[in-house]
Amino acid sequence: MKCYITTPIYYVNDIPHIGHSYTTIASDILARWKRLNNFNVFFLTGTDEHGIKIAIAAKEKGKTPQELCDEMSAKFKEAWKLLNISYTDFIRTTEQRHFIAVEKIVQDLLDKGFIFKKKYEGLYCVGCERFFTQKDLDENGCCSFHKTKPALQSEENYFFKLSSFQDALLERLTNPNHKEYIEIQPEERKNEIIGKLKLGLEDISFSRSAIEWGIPLPFDKKQTVYVWVDALINYITAIGYPKNEVTFQKYWPADVHLMAKDILWFHSVIWPAILMGTGLPLPKKVYSHGFFTLDGNKMSKSLGNVISPQELVDKYGVDAARYLVVTLIPFGPDGDISWQELTLKYNTDLANNLGNLISRTIKMAEKHFNLQVPETKPDLELAKKVTTTIKESFALNMDNIQLHKAAEILQNAITLVNRQIEIDTPWTLAKTDMNKLASCIYSYLQAISIIIMHLLSFMPSISEKIWQIIGASGNINETAKKYFIDAIIPENGFSVVNSQLQTPGILFPRIV
Repeated sequence: MKCYITTPIYYVNDIPHIGHSYTTIASDILARWKRLNNFNVFFLTGTDEHGIKIAIAAKEKGKTPQELCDEMSAKFKEAWKLLNISYTDFIRTTEQRHFIAVEKIVQDLLDKGFIFKKKYEGLYCVGCERFFTQKDLDENGCCSFHKTKPALQSEENYFFKLSSFQDALLERLTNPNHKEYIEIQPEERKNEIIGKLKLGLEDISFSRSAIEWGIPLPFDKKQTVYVWVDALINYITAIGYPKNEVTFQKYWPADVHLMAKDILWFHSVIWPAILMGTGLPLPKKVYSHGFFTLDGNKMSKSLGNVISPQELVDKYGVDAARYLVVTLIPFGPDGDISWQELTLKYNTDLANNLGNLISRTIKMAEKHFNLQVPETKPDLELAKKVTTTIKESFALNMDNIQLHKAAEILQNAITLVNRQIEIDTPWTLAKTDMNKLASCIYSYLQAISIIIMHLLSFMPSISEKIWQIIGASGNINETAKKYFIDAIIPENGFSVVNSQLQTPGILFPRIV
């Protein structure tokens, strides 16, 4: 089974921030989860590097556009390395392989009669690098995203016959039984897209004249491919189109495109229309998340309230940062975040709940059993209760990218074990019944191992560390993969009797 997951490619006019991190970490967690479930995963991210904004920014900094792109693209790679992002490929739209794919798609659309030339006058937003109609603007006549009034521009461009795909698109977006059905999530945004689609589609500009920083049209070198057309094609470039037919056929169509809501229209309407025009299969799912505010304010460089990946890692550590970013706000709606809420969740979920469970269990084993898994008859009842608590709802929420719900299920499982410790009162058993104490500690370790395997996609490094701390046998990734396929707890548990444990230290120091 294959699974092809994509983030949007990030525009290099900005440095990586929490919005980029949110999409990318969520994609990474999904990719890791699918790998644990024996999927052959291709996970793509990258940078969008063409357009007039890049040329202007480069000139202002005294650099060539390519120099600026190289510098900014490297910053994204550094950020994803910092956050332990396990991408398969990092695509850059300035790469030669991408030029080849874009030229092939554009030429095919021309050959099939879907591209034509005409003079166009319209309202152009430099920030969005696209033309708007009056109905697309807010009540003040501004671009709703950049809050600026687009300037009237006139030029002769090549256009794409988007209008000819309206009925075909409606069928594919509304009929789940269609062989090329595209699932749009969340549901409310799907309804918005369909509602807008029903109002009718207009043909759209497909190229720009007098723009030097872009990919020239193969049939008219005086024009460059519109930056958003160029960007969308990255999803097939990275898997070998058009030269590596074997790899392309292996992974296409995409199983899920993940992105912020501002580019949902491009991915659910324009991108499928381009693919239909060239006769290529359509993506299976398009999933958008909302926008973030920080303490109720829009994040912006001018306000100085943009949160960088490095700031998150400096405060919480890599794994905790990954966990917090995707579990504080549901994937889908808009949300407000604050350092206070991030810290509260860190202390509640990680320091107080998970960290406390590991610490108290190992301390008891160290004090009474020489830091070893106690020698006792295997007791897997608590591990089975944890499994029941997690069960299929965890997998369903992971697959549906409801990561906050999946994390909540794990927190419930951690709480279950902590409560069992309170019920067992092992500190009393240490004075009255050492055999029972041995059985209890053994059972806590087995329950923890189940939880940690489920936490592995969220916090890969700390999960591997905890796996070693609790004396669990084998490689955690291989063991988890076998467990998720077979759903069987070994007769002797995962932490085998007499296995050596490790002192954990403070896994999640409380933050004041």
